[in-house]
Amino acid sequence: MAESSESLHVLVLTGGPDREREVSIASGREVARALQNAGHQVTLADITPDQTEALDNACDVIFPALHGKFGEGALPHLLDRSGIPYVGSGTRASQIAIDKAATKKLARQHDVPTPDYELVGAAAAITIEPPLVLKALTEGSSFGMAICHTAEQLEAARGDLHGAFAILMAERFVAGREITVGIVDDRPLPMIEIVPATDYYDFDAKYIRDDTQYRFDIDLPEAVREAINQHAVVMHQALGCRHLSRVDFILDEQMVPWFLEVNTMPGMTTHSLLPKAAAETGMNMSVLCDKLVRLAFEPSAGR
Repeated sequence: MAESSESLHVLVLTGGPDREREVSIASGREVARALQNAGHQVTLADITPDQTEALDNACDVIFPALHGKFGEGALPHLLDRSGIPYVGSGTRASQIAIDKAATKKLARQHDVPTPDYELVGAAAAITIEPPLVLKALTEGSSFGMAICHTAEQLEAARGDLHGAFAILMAERFVAGREITVGIVDDRPLPMIEIVPATDYYDFDAKYIRDDTQYRFDIDLPEAVREAINQHAVVMHQALGCRHLSRVDFILDEQMVPWFLEVNTMPGMTTHSLLPKAAAETGMNMSVLCDKLVRLAFEPSAGR
């Protein structure tokens, strides 16, 4: 095995079966390129629940650049069984974080403000009045989501979404500014305000359109900035996340930051927010990915 100061053989996993497969492939390519530029030997391999042969590749450390309920939910269990060090959160943290309702329950237990919510089946009445947000429990990248301002919009959205998801989360809609905080090695990166040109930060705004604005120069009172960072770190640590995560908030007009969700394996594409935030501190993609694999291989290396 390699020493922590030497070049590592990194297996970058990509793909998966989820709706975010193409995003995962793009993330994997960027991670592989960055690690090669940092001097590491890299094997890039696709993995799905039915095709796990990628794990047979000899390596020092694994970087699973997958998103969605397989990549951020089931895959860590397979990686734990492999016995090979890997970047990202372990099984428990990943499986809680991929479940939006379970994560919000944890937020309440740690006094982190989060909008009221309830779980509903297709035949159940929703007690939260519009405006509200309907969300699939384990989807990412704004898949399986609808903002409903009226009862008519809610009825139509339920008709669409319940066809694919038996249980949905209804969440009180909070109007405000979208703020995200990336975390690396338990430390918050510079927060980003997301200003989409569309009505909300949907899949196209995240990965395709070039008119979404990402602002680092955010005019916020210092107390609000500290509260957002504190809530982000609390959720990262309460879940038991390791190495990296990204924590999303809505900041309302009263400057209350409302926690929404935690991404245990944030996107690593050219559009992705955690690499943008890392770059703001001087960590380019190669430095960032090198730091993450060394944290996984020898946790004290990044301290």
